[in-house]
Amino acid sequence: MKFDLGSVKFNADGLISAIAQDNASGEVLMLAWMNAESLAETRETGQVTYWSRSRQELWRKGETSGHVQKLVDLRIDCDRDCLLLLVDQTGPACHTNRRSCFYTAVRDDNEIEISQPM
Repeated sequence: MKFDLGSVKFNADGLISAIAQDNASGEVLMLAWMNAESLAETRETGQVTYWSRSRQELWRKGETSGHVQKLVDLRIDCDRDCLLLLVDQTGPACHTNRRSCFYTAVRDDNEIEISQPM
């Protein structure tokens, strides 16, 4: 079956959540947002492009930092309202210079930093 962009369920702001997962390790790296344009560009170029809600513009991951994400596989969930991007990550994925944005664990009633900057 051919992929139909029209079947993707973008939210009221025209966005869909996109989870980036390391293709080799399975580690969840980050969550960001995509719009139709960033999704199309990602599919065309193989370099992951998101939509920056704060800047209101396309965000080509790693464009300034060099920490790019190369798309290996694109998956859409059963409700068609969330994307999973399997990526080859160069350098850290998080703007805090950590491998993953998920570096804080909540254990009991405490927050514990489980990853240091690279």
